[in-house]
Amino acid sequence: MPGLNRLVLPRLKRSLFTMRLPALGAALLLAACATTVAPPPGEQRPAEPGKPAAPGVPVAPSVSATEQDGLRTLVGMQDRLYRVAAPLLVNNTDLCRSHARNLLGFTAKNKYSYSAEFVNAAQKLLGLGDRLQVVGVLPGGGAMRAGVRRGDELMAVDDKAMPEGENAERQAAAILAPLVTGRTKVKMTVVRNGSSMTLTVPLTYACAYGIELGNTDNVTAYADGHRVLITRGMMNFASSDEELAYVLAKELSHNALSHASRQRMNSTIGGIIDNLVRMHPDMSTMAGLAGVRPMPEDLDGMADKLSLYMLARAGYNIDRVVPFWQRLSSQYPASMLNSYTAMHPSTEKRIAAMEKAIKDIKAKQSAKRPLLP
Repeated sequence: MPGLNRLVLPRLKRSLFTMRLPALGAALLLAACATTVAPPPGEQRPAEPGKPAAPGVPVAPSVSATEQDGLRTLVGMQDRLYRVAAPLLVNNTDLCRSHARNLLGFTAKNKYSYSAEFVNAAQKLLGLGDRLQVVGVLPGGGAMRAGVRRGDELMAVDDKAMPEGENAERQAAAILAPLVTGRTKVKMTVVRNGSSMTLTVPLTYACAYGIELGNTDNVTAYADGHRVLITRGMMNFASSDEELAYVLAKELSHNALSHASRQRMNSTIGGIIDNLVRMHPDMSTMAGLAGVRPMPEDLDGMADKLSLYMLARAGYNIDRVVPFWQRLSSQYPASMLNSYTAMHPSTEKRIAAMEKAIKDIKAKQSAKRPLLP
């Protein structure tokens, strides 16, 4: 979707596209990287060369080229990550079992959603201020159908005022959680172009897994039962959105099948995810497999099969799944201890299981039968 990654969801901390906020790698954005957004209320754009700013109107703090480049890179990668994840999460509620939830279907952030070194950049480049602002809308979701737009400032949901300032997202989570439980729609008041309006937003039912961006060049991915983390290195390796979807679906499948719990690795992998979403991860803790046990063949095969069904249900082409995993294992073999293949080493058996699953899926598609494993 234009932008993820990161949706004001039932729980902003552990929901469809939300991430922990203090770290650069954790900021969730659905908005595409755009530098022409309107400035926040009370702020004017920098004056043109030779023209002073209007008296009494504060000018946005200067933003270094490094900050600008860092934020643009972050936004671009998160845009791609969440755009690719969206159809997998929305179209697989039958497969993610107990993790399906009602979601509002958009992402809202303010300038404090970023680590301290990026607050000024978020204000100047993205137009974010103290108030939570919609930065991305889930394609096909209830918010999009209701007319929620990027740039809308959140005032209230079901007459509950939305908080502002440094802890706005955390406080909003506590307010929104009960509002989306046991109902099909909510009333939302927003400010758009200076005018207040009220929208009725149908809730979107989706798999409520957190999608995280890892701040490392290691070519790998993790799933801790609640979240999926895709590293910067894996995103760069995946040459197309379709290939990125293959990795996301595989890790989502591990979550749906509770494999981290069966491996008793929830806390270990959770700690790795907590570390890698930081602006400056502690890479000294990532030696070898960082305490992660390689996935057993039977569990990996189950996740491979389920991931293919998730991909097909989400509209992704599964014909190139096998070549992708073969290329990954060839370029980053199990001997590279921080690689994906090191944690999922049984490539030959995985390939055989995938080829069988692909055949079964295509037969069901031809017969117009439900795509269920």
